[in-house]
Formats: sequence, structure tokens, C-alpha cells
Amino acid sequence: MAVYLDHNATTPVHREVVEAMLPWFSQRIGNGSALHSPGRAARAAVEKARAQVAALIGAEPDRVFFTSGGTESDNLAIYGSLGLLGAGARFVTSAIEHPAVLSCAQAQEDGGRTVARVRPAPSGRVDPEALAAACSPGPCLVSLMCANNETGVVQPVFESVQAVRAVSPQALFHSDAVQAAGRIPLDVVSLGVDLLTLSSHKLHGPQGVGALFIRQGLDLPPLLHGGGQEDGMRPGTYNVAGIVGFGIAAELAARNRAEDMEYVAAMRDRLEEGLLRLAPSAVVLGRDEARLPNTINVCFPGRDARMLAANLDALGIYVATGSACSSGDDAPSHVHEAMGLPADLSRGALRLSLGLDTGEDEVEEALRAFGQVLGNEKSRSGSWSAAAGRLWKRSSPK
Repeated sequence: MAVYLDHNATTPVHREVVEAMLPWFSQRIGNGSALHSPGRAARAAVEKARAQVAALIGAEPDRVFFTSGGTESDNLAIYGSLGLLGAGARFVTSAIEHPAVLSCAQAQEDGGRTVARVRPAPSGRVDPEALAAACSPGPCLVSLMCANNETGVVQPVFESVQAVRAVSPQALFHSDAVQAAGRIPLDVVSLGVDLLTLSSHKLHGPQGVGALFIRQGLDLPPLLHGGGQEDGMRPGTYNVAGIVGFGIAAELAARNRAEDMEYVAAMRDRLEEGLLRLAPSAVVLGRDEARLPNTINVCFPGRDARMLAANLDALGIYVATGSACSSGDDAPSHVHEAMGLPADLSRGALRLSLGLDTGEDEVEEALRAFGQVLGNEKSRSGSWSAAAGRLWKRSSPK
């Protein structure tokens, strides 16, 4: 039995999503910008999807703009906001953001802008007061993700918005909610954010389509220039099939989130408890913080994560050594470095992310494979590596 445990990288497309998309590949061929009947039908399908995506995050439909995915949405939010705020605006973010945000931060810093990267506590949670302390009273853009893609730790976005606005009332606040959407409750009004990033393929929709929420009254300069699609915010021919699929995926996520995620969390806990029985020296990152219901970031001291992942792959168990956007890199996880995780623990870290298709049989199959790959881990629990893990766990706040 093959067991896919990398849903934070991408999720299988839901059957209802596929069925909704299929006609738009061949039978329904209208360009959403055309004025004839097929074009109007395509545009109507796009607008229906816009309303479905907006409902997932408590937004008005006209404040949701479709993009090619999370990376483009992050870039549009950051470059657009900083372009609006001007050359003197400070950019504040966390050191555990997705590369789509951190690469923008580096590019801005290389161009002479002041950039602050706030480190989290050892638990993986960013302190709202630390984020606010990095702001200036003048123009400022802050970007803090809703939940980390490696550890699953849910970040205090609402508290951070309040803390930042107390220091810089005119600050703009962006949040990357790619991993959070469909897994935890999201409401842009309650959070108080100005911009929020979404991606379809993390919630059982198709790859290659995302969205950016932009609050009313915030008119960002676009990154791209061309046609008038998305009110000129994101010109280019509509990916009608992808957008339709995103809409259905968002509707299903909104309708079934509570029940689905309760189930997924139960499977996660079962897998996590089994792993800790197999390897008592293992360390689960962020375990004492609020986490996404599907995510385990577990470190096996003294082990090589790449070797573990390769051996598991040979047994049909598919896991990640970090985020999908950086797992091909030999460098240590930037998230682990920011958390102050000892290198020995980081080298042995695997990310396991479950989905709706992860049942009891899949969990048991994964645990059998881990038992085979890890071998007699208990016999090594007194090693220096295990001691290092225990010391780090004690240093991490509850």
C-alpha cells in the first residue's frame, strides 16, 4: 500500500472538483473576456468561483483577485504594497516565512530597503510584540503567515495586527494563508488583515491557480500589464478550468472543514503517538503550540532525513524533509535555523502532512514502514543525540 504523507506540498484533486473542471477543457471553450455567449458563460463561471473562494475567508467577492498561485499572490501583495507605500517604507516579516515571501524580502533589501526578519520562539511561534517592535511609526508593511508550512504552528495573526497597528497605525498587514485555508477557520474581517494569500492546490483544488484578497480601498499597482482582467490587478486570459476547480474546492472546504479536520487531526495524533513509541528520542516540533490538524514535523536525532525519506519512499511511504519549495536544497531548513534548533535535530527532521485520504490503514502501514526503517531506535536512546534532543525540548517554552 502506498501512503502519501506530503499534503502540505500538494493535495490530490477532489473528485467533485475534477468533474466541475472537465467541461471547461473542451466542451465549454469561451474566453472569459469575450462578449459572445460562450465568453459570458465563462465569465459567469469565474464570478461564481470568486464568490465561493471569498466565502471561505469571509470576504466580499469583488475583493478576491485570481492569480497563478501562492507565489504570485505573495509577490503581488508585497511589491504592490511597498510600491504604494514608497521607498522609505520598512518591510517587516518573520524569519520562518515561505520562500515566496523571504525571497521578496531579500530582493527589497538588496535594493536598499530596510527589512526586518523577526525570529520565532523555539516553539516556532512568532511573538506579536517582537513583530511590532521591528516596525517604525512611519510607513510599514508587515507579512506574517497564518500557519507555518514545515512545523504547522499556527501564528498569532490577529494579535500581531493589533500590536503592529498600535505602533504604526497606517501599517499594511499581509498574511500568507496558503497552508491554513480549509484547515483552520479564516475570516479576513476578524483578523484585520489588508491582504491575504490563498492557493488552490493545498485544499484539494488544481495546481496553478491562487488568489489574493485585497481589502476595500487599497489600490495596489499591478505587477503585470496587459488586458483589463481582474480590474487590471492581474491581467491575462482567465484560467477558467482552474478557477472553476478552485471555487468548488473552496466551497467543499468551507462546508466540511470542521468535520474533515477533526478526522484528520485524529489520524495525525495516532501517527504521532506511534512514531514516538517507535523512537522515544524523537522530537515533534511545535507540539505544545496550536498546530494545523494535519502536520507533524518530527526530528529523529542522529539520523539523516534524506536517507530516511529515501528508504521510506522505497517502501511506498512518501514524506518530505522540508517544504516542497526548498527540499531539493542541501542547506538546513531556514525554519529550523530561525527556531534555534540544533543541527543534529534538523538533519533528522521529516515533515509528515496528512489529508482526507489518510485513514487508519494508511497510518498503520506508515508506522510499519517507519519501524522497519528506524530499526531498534530504543537501543540508542541514551546517545548524545538523544540527550541533545531532550535538552532542546526543555529549552522550548510550553
